[in-house]
Amino acid sequence: MPDLPTMGVADPIAIARDLLRCPSVTPAEGGALTMLETTLGAAGFTVHRMTFSDAGTPDVENFYARIGDSAPHLMFAGHTDVVPPGNEASWSHPPFAGEIVDGTLYGRGAVDMKGGIAACIAAVLDHLAANGGKPKGSISFLITGDEESVAINGTTKLLKWAAEHGEKFDHCILAEPSNVDTLGDTIKIGRRGSLNGTLVVMGKQGHVAYPHRADNPVRGIVALIAALNAEPLDRGSNFFDPSNLEFVSVDVGNKTVNLIPGEARARFNIRFNDRHTLDSLKHLIETRAKKAAGDKIRFRFEWEPSNAGVFVTEPGTFTTMVSDAIASVTGRKPELSSSGGTSDARFIKDYCPVVEFGLVGQSMHAIDEHVPTADLVALTAIYRRILDRYFA
Repeated sequence: MPDLPTMGVADPIAIARDLLRCPSVTPAEGGALTMLETTLGAAGFTVHRMTFSDAGTPDVENFYARIGDSAPHLMFAGHTDVVPPGNEASWSHPPFAGEIVDGTLYGRGAVDMKGGIAACIAAVLDHLAANGGKPKGSISFLITGDEESVAINGTTKLLKWAAEHGEKFDHCILAEPSNVDTLGDTIKIGRRGSLNGTLVVMGKQGHVAYPHRADNPVRGIVALIAALNAEPLDRGSNFFDPSNLEFVSVDVGNKTVNLIPGEARARFNIRFNDRHTLDSLKHLIETRAKKAAGDKIRFRFEWEPSNAGVFVTEPGTFTTMVSDAIASVTGRKPELSSSGGTSDARFIKDYCPVVEFGLVGQSMHAIDEHVPTADLVALTAIYRRILDRYFA
């Protein structure tokens, strides 16, 4: 039988409400990191706040806090930035009011992912209170304000900063909303990578009545699209489904029906598994296109910059410990999943093993985003159980 979760000394609902009342729409800090600094600083954490910049992108404030100076070192990671609420008049409850109605907390970021951060903080404060204010090792929080945007001035630079300052992590829990239907049903141990590109076929403009004087690129782009979709990129792997390439638009910029265009362009996205890297995937696509084109079709690829590589944490002692902690509170054995889009785990995996476990994701990014307050209490109990077992 699972243990029924009860509230500890720290209140995750109150912490979540305080965070939701900070309008931290990317890239605005909105007071969220200040609130975390106050809360964790009072608990004895050493807190660092830093702003990172890059050309063509907005400056982003980030947050790192640690307590303890020895191994093992467990990191909790996440983001306080949220997507815009859209038309606020469409919300039943104001998106930045943190209102609770019938046991449900409403607000932008309730699920993705201020609720998860609140539960992490409450669990850590409870664990510290039960252990003399210090862990038997180290606990840290690595929080960015850039996850919902281009992810350039956030976690990737914050991790580099931490490494340059001698920080070493043993394991990480990323509090993204991992569950599909019910709290405790899913742990994310992997995420596919993502790569965007444009296939450009060059032709020769001319009159449709004299096709021999022109070179229609539409024929070429149709042939190359068919060739690139003719066979799978792979057959999947131990933890992932097969990679998929999806063309999402084809355009020649031509509004005249008696004109053969000089160029045709097709945009596409590839979601890929751990059988590829960004570079090897580009090489595979270019090789297949070159083979199909022969010496008849002139083409090129325009690849968009990407930092969305694959991450996978193979099942082992850490994933088993997290699964057992979830089962002890919820009575459910979670599925180990690699579904969904990208997350900041793709950066963290280069520094330590990472898993994602947070709230149920059904209302994230939606109007009236919300979380049952009972789920916040239960998630806090799960994190507390993980902490107690990790530092046993």
